[in-house]
Amino acid sequence: MAQKYICTVCDWIYDPEVGDVENGIVAGTAFADLPDDWGCPDCGVGKEDFEPLDE
Repeated sequence: MAQKYICTVCDWIYDPEVGDVENGIVAGTAFADLPDDWGCPDCGVGKEDFEPLDE
């Protein structure tokens, strides 16, 4: 199972197995492979405001 990441601002979860299709990120895209300018779809903060989600 791929590592999920959670936004520390709004708690939105990035799941690599789902991607962020609405913003052009296809399923299977690892968090590390997201573009540098990608931001949280809910609150807009950058990748630096995400941390690995412990499940």
